[in-house]
Amino acid sequence: MSDTYYNPKDLKKFEDVGEFGPELAEKFFDYYGAVFEEGALSAREKALIALAVSHTVQCPYCIDAYTSESLEKGASEEQMMEAVHVASAIRGGSSLVHGVQMMNKTKDLSM
Repeated sequence: MSDTYYNPKDLKKFEDVGEFGPELAEKFFDYYGAVFEEGALSAREKALIALAVSHTVQCPYCIDAYTSESLEKGASEEQMMEAVHVASAIRGGSSLVHGVQMMNKTKDLSM
């Protein structure tokens, strides 16, 4: 039993999700691999984006994986933290902008 709900050792079992549905898992992992190939964005840039998104979706496995990946691809600690702050700003801003919806509804109800 783990001391936490998310057992870091389970990250290594990610590819095992195909055990109960190999066809879809194969398609997913083919796509996943293709997404992270060098392209218009470098592997380092993609790792930093993945790290930021990992924080936004609050996936501990992803945070562990893309912290390691970012370091392996040459990202600095400062770049990684900046990516996390960008994700935090977007997440906070997306919550705050929904205040406009509340304001619109309030005005509609007040009329």
